[in-house]
Amino acid sequence: MASMSSGDESLRLCVFDLRRGQTEGQELDKILFFHPADLDFSTQLSVIGLSEGLITFTRLFSPEAACEVIEAERHSHVFYEAESDIWMVMVVEKNKETGAVWRIDALRRVLKEVHSLFVMFHGSMRALIEKEPTGGLTRSQLYPFITDYLSNFFVRKKLQLPTFRETLRERGTVQMLTLARETALEVQSLVQVLDSCTGSLRCHSMILYQDLLVSTTLSADDTVNLFTFAVMRLTSNALSSGASTWSYRRKGPVSPEISARATPAQLGSVDSGDSGNGDNMMHVIRPLQNEKWTKGKDGFLITDIWSLETGGSPDSAIPTIWLQQTQERVYLLAYQYKSLTLLLLMPTTAIVNGDLSVSAVKQKVVEDASLRILKIEEKISRGWGGENAYHVKGYRYLVVDNDVEVSRASPSGKVATLAKESLLSLNKLREEVDIEKSRAKRQEKNMEICIRAKNNAWVIARVTRGKELYMALEKASDTLLDATDAVGEFSNRYCSGVFLMD
Repeated sequence: MASMSSGDESLRLCVFDLRRGQTEGQELDKILFFHPADLDFSTQLSVIGLSEGLITFTRLFSPEAACEVIEAERHSHVFYEAESDIWMVMVVEKNKETGAVWRIDALRRVLKEVHSLFVMFHGSMRALIEKEPTGGLTRSQLYPFITDYLSNFFVRKKLQLPTFRETLRERGTVQMLTLARETALEVQSLVQVLDSCTGSLRCHSMILYQDLLVSTTLSADDTVNLFTFAVMRLTSNALSSGASTWSYRRKGPVSPEISARATPAQLGSVDSGDSGNGDNMMHVIRPLQNEKWTKGKDGFLITDIWSLETGGSPDSAIPTIWLQQTQERVYLLAYQYKSLTLLLLMPTTAIVNGDLSVSAVKQKVVEDASLRILKIEEKISRGWGGENAYHVKGYRYLVVDNDVEVSRASPSGKVATLAKESLLSLNKLREEVDIEKSRAKRQEKNMEICIRAKNNAWVIARVTRGKELYMALEKASDTLLDATDAVGEFSNRYCSGVFLMD
């Protein structure tokens, strides 16, 4: 991990709208978010102006493919077009002294992740801008949201972006728990019971054990978004740590210096009073704040983040999210028993129309499902091998299934035993795969790449039919044949032979 203080030039992250601020004197209108927020506007405009110029220039040569990265002598500029003409740009300083060696795709996934989470809670940025054209509403939501998100990367007051040491991790995927057949059948029965708790109305559910996914009825994209949030704030690990807890990446205290800054008044504002239609447009929801969830006496998690927004109805204080697949807003109910966390999603329209009441659904869950939940938690706990459950002796690996957005990797403690040379070579290997995938675009391309590291370790990548395998083998006496045989054995035993090459 590369350490970066919040006050220097190591990281600048901005969000801007190319459709705004094109008139002289109104350039500030295009800025929707900028970190660090205390930089003077001339510096912010300089960074955004350069980014806009690079985007325009690269479009001359590649109008169909968006700009992804520009490597300068001192900085890497990472681009992500989050929505049409709304760009997120991360500028990171190159610093050999801090060991800041990262993979560009890993940094782009940070931008993708924060955007996906923002949309899950607030809807699209473009829709917010259309709702309130000055941009004040969008900024009032973006500034605290992204700042709270960045707080997860601060450990002991240092910002730590994903570097080569996290090369055996894949952001934007979920980690599944493998269940015995009998337990899987009981989980499926529980899912049916949860579905029946809302009567004839369609609901969705997700079940997690610690920080692993047990079951989901959501689409792949919605599953990833909700899983990411749950691991951050809702699971038993997240609640017990009392701090930032993306436990499959790191643990550590959040920097007390990071807090949401007020939206710069110069960039436009929204009337904080009633908008005339009963909505307070300036009500800022900060779902990524730390230490805002607690467990109630009935087992359901409670928070005051949403507060009472409309008419004092208790249901209005319950968290809501947007589902990407169905484009509907749903209530998020979280129930927890020991290491098991259940998320139940119900359409808000059902509550508004009087078809359901949240309190009735909660009571139904406690009455009909609590014994099943207890039994399943006990079974999983007895069969769970702990944090090293998916360790395979002699291997340090990452398996990614892009079709269902699922990954499995060696435990972080085991990956940490790899030599720096192995990790650097593995990072370089993944960069080569990223480049080949970008060239192939959406066409599936089978490939195998092997690199001999300076410490004589073998790092190997195999990509086939939407699935990827990355591996480091540090037995120095291994020949290339030995290494490929080891990969084949791993594929046969743990991946149903998917990565066997012809």
